[in-house]
Amino acid sequence: MSRLTTHVLDAATGTPAAGIAVELAGPRSLPIDAGVTDADGRATLGPEQLPPGEYTLAFRTGAYFAERDIPTFYPFVTVTFTVEIAPDGSQRHLHVPLLLSPFAYSTYRGS
Repeated sequence: MSRLTTHVLDAATGTPAAGIAVELAGPRSLPIDAGVTDADGRATLGPEQLPPGEYTLAFRTGAYFAERDIPTFYPFVTVTFTVEIAPDGSQRHLHVPLLLSPFAYSTYRGS
């Protein structure tokens, strides 16, 4: 099983969003891991497998836009998601993409 991955794309420029700090927290908001998106806008976080429960990814988007001298309405984006284990004990790969612009964002369950 691979770790949780994310991919951030700057929808305003059509390019990967490199250099965004990302924090993974678990149940009761306990910190698990942190990282920064690479040149391709990707980051890998956490242990090999997350136990079932609710988790959050916090993206520090304000700093990303500030470095580009672009005002933004969202200084950070928090995505909350649920980890489940299948009846056979397996867990699907966890991929949480973020499409970002200064005044909007969207996310979905990736593969």
